[in-house]
Amino acid sequence: MLTLTEIAEDPLVLERRLDLRDGTEVVFRTLTHTDAERLAGFLEGLSPESRRLSTFDGYDLAAARELCDAIARYDKLRLVLEEVPSGRIIGLLELSLALTPADIARYQEAGIHLTETTDCRFGPTLADDYQGRGVGTLTFPLIADVARRLGRTRIILWGGVLADNARAIRYYEKNGFRPVGSFAGTVGAPSLDMMFTS
Repeated sequence: MLTLTEIAEDPLVLERRLDLRDGTEVVFRTLTHTDAERLAGFLEGLSPESRRLSTFDGYDLAAARELCDAIARYDKLRLVLEEVPSGRIIGLLELSLALTPADIARYQEAGIHLTETTDCRFGPTLADDYQGRGVGTLTFPLIADVARRLGRTRIILWGGVLADNARAIRYYEKNGFRPVGSFAGTVGAPSLDMMFTS
């Protein structure tokens, strides 16, 4: 079983190359300390709608540096999708090996007992010009494999998914997530919990 420390020490252990339907080549890899400026470009380029649907604390160089500085310091594994040959970051995929008390309570109400030994949280964000191009579906099997290699057999959504985000809900359902329940998310917005079991 892999650990976050082992991944930080050998970032290439998870690297994979993907060919998109249109012939674009993308690298799936871990976020590294040298990615701050390119990650800032990714965050800054997100549209207001993509920002509404994401969970980042900021969308600038300071926020990008914070994410890079957190590598191997907390319970999170951040992976990026990098366009070849430009090196542009076009996706940020986050896994958290810790569960929040709110997550545990909501799932408990649905009759599901979450535990940090088997469960993790997942939150994907793609650059606007890569949304709807099948990138997420091509990438999800790699995410599921990473979760398994980290010893996790179930994946829940990081903060759930907004109920009005029909595209994301279709994506999750297509990739094996099932609805668990609904709740009032950030600022009371109707949201759904969904779970994937490998």
